[in-house]
Amino acid sequence: MANDKVRVRFAPSPTGKLHIGGARTAIFNWAFARANQGDFILRIEDTDPERSTEENVAVILNAMDWLGLKWDEGPVVGGSHGPYYQTQRMDTYFEALEQLKASDAVYPCFCTKEQLDAKRKKAEAEEGGYSGYDRTCRDLDPAEAQERIAAGEPHVWRLKVPDGHGPIEFDDMVYGPMSFPIEAMDDMIVMRSDGTPTYNFAVVCDDANMQITHVIRGDDHLSNTPKQILIYEALGRPLPRFAHLSMILGSDGKKLSKRHGATSVEEYRDRGYLSDALVNFLALLGWSLDGETTIISRDELCRAFSLDRVTKKDAVFDETKLNWIDGVYIREMGATAWVEQARTFLAEAVALGSMAPEGAQIVPTPNPSDPNAPQPEPHLVTEDALLSGFDYVDEHAAWFERVYPLVSERLERFDQIPEKLAYLFWGPNCQLDEKSVRKVLEKDRADEALRACYEVLANPDNPWEAGILEEQCRALGDLLDMKLKNLLQPLRVAICGNMVSPPLFESIELMDRSQVMQRIRNVMDTVYGADLDVTLV
Repeated sequence: MANDKVRVRFAPSPTGKLHIGGARTAIFNWAFARANQGDFILRIEDTDPERSTEENVAVILNAMDWLGLKWDEGPVVGGSHGPYYQTQRMDTYFEALEQLKASDAVYPCFCTKEQLDAKRKKAEAEEGGYSGYDRTCRDLDPAEAQERIAAGEPHVWRLKVPDGHGPIEFDDMVYGPMSFPIEAMDDMIVMRSDGTPTYNFAVVCDDANMQITHVIRGDDHLSNTPKQILIYEALGRPLPRFAHLSMILGSDGKKLSKRHGATSVEEYRDRGYLSDALVNFLALLGWSLDGETTIISRDELCRAFSLDRVTKKDAVFDETKLNWIDGVYIREMGATAWVEQARTFLAEAVALGSMAPEGAQIVPTPNPSDPNAPQPEPHLVTEDALLSGFDYVDEHAAWFERVYPLVSERLERFDQIPEKLAYLFWGPNCQLDEKSVRKVLEKDRADEALRACYEVLANPDNPWEAGILEEQCRALGDLLDMKLKNLLQPLRVAICGNMVSPPLFESIELMDRSQVMQRIRNVMDTVYGADLDVTLV
């Protein structure tokens, strides 16, 4: 390209949400531009009138914004090579078509769909397969063609594949040297009978006019590249460099789709993934810094990204790895940022906890592998409860910052927060996991252990501090001749509802003392039918 400055583009079609594969392509373009002090252009290919909507455009822009992929030119920000919507660039396509007409690089084709379908059917039945358009209209007398056009006969415009043209060759920056036989090239349509450009024609016109130097896209477009090269040549425009990215596969080795779970950026955002973590993860799908480094900041990605480290091997979307990466980012983000960014999920935890029934309720243990097994009743968070939850979070931000170290080591995604933290907001109530009741609370001497711990917590002389309370409860082990696990697990289940929870005594310190005492009394009554005779604090 004549332009020395790197210019790349991401050109999604607004026909739905931004797919993970598209997001990976956008990240590679963005990082390549930043690493080369170039420009990253966002262009909306909205020529599908039935599926391209303003709502879908907004979804894509919001997803790009959430990912932090700021574009230098495009919708909202503008630029010197706009407009950045294909539907607003129709004049450029007509202008390019006129140029091709003037150089005799295109011709009108009057073959109807019915005629073409019949020829295809005949070729498949008698000739072993369809080999492309037979160029029926290529040698029409120009005068006859003009008369038919003037008479209003429907027609398309086809590009003439040049006679004597050798194989179409280019050096792909990922796949290496590529060669396509010219015999495989069809006299492709560049302008439809309704006056709209075909994909390949519009893309070439846009990329050429926007001075795109590098076209980085999925390898599903590899077969389009030789066609587009012919259009570049016909227009007399310099070729960009091409780089085609391998496919993203699911864990089963098949193309990533909804059967593998979430597939859009919006879904991962709503599940509580951090955008930094998702960008980090997607950048590693087909590229690596050094073959070993997994956690890569945006700054490092923008500094070190290069196409020579992009592999042509298909990438596998490993959600387990994504969860691990997201967990690392959660642990490193700090308490203040966590409260700010997890606000919605914290509000859900508050709302979910506030909806716990009175007393101590034993609920079935979730068993996703057996849909016929009894499952806990889902607690649907009401709008009012959620709004109250938001208010609570905003009013107690400092308190939630104290919660962060308790749970950050145990989180992979923000959407795990409501389930993991709802126990903090049960008040005097408790939701007892059935399996935990059976394995812990119904064991021999569990009631004795719980009663002894209760007396420590209820003693007004003991400060309500995690370290002191834990030390005094642990001392009961020798006094009762009981293993610490058998001593403290009943207390954990009574307070948190299950055997696995954030640190027990740190949790207790964050809760209201009288409510903790009542929660234990409710559990004793429900599980053992016993009262505790210790004076409530």
